[in-house]
Parts: sequence; structure tokens; C-alpha cells
Amino acid sequence: MAKKYTFACKDIGQACGFTAEDEDRNALMQKIAEHARTAHSMEIDKKLQNTVDKAIKKVEM
Repeated sequence: MAKKYTFACKDIGQACGFTAEDEDRNALMQKIAEHARTAHSMEIDKKLQNTVDKAIKKVEM
């Protein structure tokens, strides 16, 4: 069964409508990191990485 991973900024407390999905978790993390830099002027440090990891959802397709 195929799967994909999803993320929404609002799930980590941001007042932001950004969502992303990808079949590859690492590719999704790259999308999230780019968004964090460009939209929020944030770099993903260990603490934020842990928060984001917990907010990523795995969806079976």
C-alpha cells in the first residue's frame, strides 16, 4: 500500500496556512525547511526538528 506524508504549519502553532505533502519524508522535510526559511525567517534546529517530526502525518493511500 502506498503512503504519503503530510505537514501543516498550523499543527505546530503557527498562524499560517502552509501545507505540504510528499511520498518521501526527506523530500517533505526539505519543503518544510525551505518554507520555514522563506516565510518565517527560521532555520530548523534540533528543537524545531523534533516538533516538526511529531506533526508530520503518515497517510496510507
